[in-house]
Amino acid sequence: MSRVGRAPITLPKGVDISLNMTGTEAVVKGPKGSLKVPVSPRIKVKNDAGTVSLERSADGRDDRAQHGLARALLNNAITGVSTGYSRNLEIQGVGFRCAMKGKTLELSIGYSHPVVVNPPEGITIAAPEQTKITVSGIDKQLVGQVAANIRELRPPDAYQGKGIRYEGEFVKLKPGKAAAK
Repeated sequence: MSRVGRAPITLPKGVDISLNMTGTEAVVKGPKGSLKVPVSPRIKVKNDAGTVSLERSADGRDDRAQHGLARALLNNAITGVSTGYSRNLEIQGVGFRCAMKGKTLELSIGYSHPVVVNPPEGITIAAPEQTKITVSGIDKQLVGQVAANIRELRPPDAYQGKGIRYEGEFVKLKPGKAAAK
């Protein structure tokens, strides 16, 4: 049996989970919002007084894979609606900075024009400092994707380290050209 899928999920206070009639979608509601999680028809979701457990109907390879996946997606949704997710980015480089213009993020990252990032619905972008960006929301996948899209605008340079990187990300710098002797 799947080790991930077998583990029960404890619901925090204020979080409620419900299944649609066909059992192919779970709706997780909490203090920060609500998320819909698709569930394979091969998986049965049981909600017993604050504890959610998942069971699979067969023991095939695909069933085992869906079991662990469904449990992980459901756990991520429960964590998202109760505490939320955030991803921090750092900007490094001379003259590189960011600023908030309403809800949009404006980046000066070495191009001839400022780069404007509009967050999708459900995502909040903040710039507490000129070189720090925080992406937060309740959907773990969407938070990670928006942070990756911002990083992709100017990834860290391999020679000087300039660019946008995740907080705590280590970039190994390559040596420059060696002088000819």
